Parts: sequence; C-alpha cells; structure tokens
Amino acid sequence: MVVAAVGAPRDPALGAAIAEYETRASRYWPLDVRTIREESARHLSLETVRDREGERLAAAVGPALIVACTEDGARMTSAEFARWLQSEREAARRDVAFVIGGAYGLGATVLGVAGRRLSLAPWTLPHEMARLVLAEQLYRAGTIIRGEPYHK
Repeated sequence: MVVAAVGAPRDPALGAAIAEYETRASRYWPLDVRTIREESARHLSLETVRDREGERLAAAVGPALIVACTEDGARMTSAEFARWLQSEREAARRDVAFVIGGAYGLGATVLGVAGRRLSLAPWTLPHEMARLVLAEQLYRAGTIIRGEPYHK
C-alpha cells in the first residue's frame, strides 16, 4: 500500500502525529509513504501547479490502483473502508495507492487515472490534515479487520 502526498508537514506537531499514525498503520498494512515536491505557484496558474504535482504523484505510485483523496469522493464509514481495503488487498490485483494533493488540490491528470475517489471528510481539509486523517483511518481499519480494540 502506498500513500503519496504533496509536501512534507510544516508544523512539527502535526508531522509527529502523522508519523505516529503511519507507524501504527504499518503494523497492519505494508505501508510505503512517498512525499512529492510541492510546485511553486509564483509564476504559474493553479491548474498548472495541480497538473505538475499530479504528474509527479501518478509517476510515484506506478501501476497501482490510484485512490484520489478528494472532498467529492465516495464516503464510507470506518467499517466500510476497512472491508473495502481488506477486499482490495486480498484480491491482490495491484497495489492500492492513496494520493493527496497539495495546497491547491489534485489536478485533472491524476484524477483522470484514479480508479476511485475517496472523501476523507465532507469539508475541505488542508493537505497535511488530510494525510493525518488518512493515516488514522488506515490504522483504524487494521484494528477493525483484526477485531482488536482501538487504542488512542
């Protein structure tokens, strides 16, 4: 399983929380986290920024099932997400790669190749918060699949 995100967390506390939940999630799923360089928006349109970052995201995950994390994606409960993720892992057709865009979201390039869109919340989240929410849900999904209590 791959998590590809644009930019490293800038806030040390948020970065530590992300690292903690990614470590917890990796106890349940083989987790490969890939951070993609942010594109400077100084002299570029936002569409160009999204497209360039999207191209880097798509290249970073290769032939995986790309799951684009977007606010307009499918909404699932934690239990539904756990069952879906387990089903994808058991089918083993290809790896699952969650992609999180940068400050301006995901571009048409990566959305066009995504096999699925997933909403992490009905609100727009900063990309760093989206990464934390995803990491926490990956950890939670692992505990659900194994029937373990969720530890805070």
